[in-house]
Amino acid sequence: MKVRIYQPAKTAMQSGKARTRKWHLVFEESSPPFVEPLMGWVGMRDTTQELRLTFTTCEEAITYAKKKGYDYRVIEPKLRKTSPKSYADNFSFYKVKA
Repeated sequence: MKVRIYQPAKTAMQSGKARTRKWHLVFEESSPPFVEPLMGWVGMRDTTQELRLTFTTCEEAITYAKKKGYDYRVIEPKLRKTSPKSYADNFSFYKVKA
């Protein structure tokens, strides 16, 4: 089985970094979804796609994947560059307007 190990990015709806510190291990699709003919609902034969395992470190997730014999792929998070800004800079006299 193939698994993906990643650290989730923050959503656009939040300003903090809540729920972005832990690492997730998710199973990749092994069979495509199908349309159930009677009701038209979308179904799947592989229920491991519904699982999301959470670990505190990437090494723990890798160790778990190796122990179970999964082919894993680690997706490293992209770090944000933040520059410190002051609220007073919004009202600065020397601010250049473009």
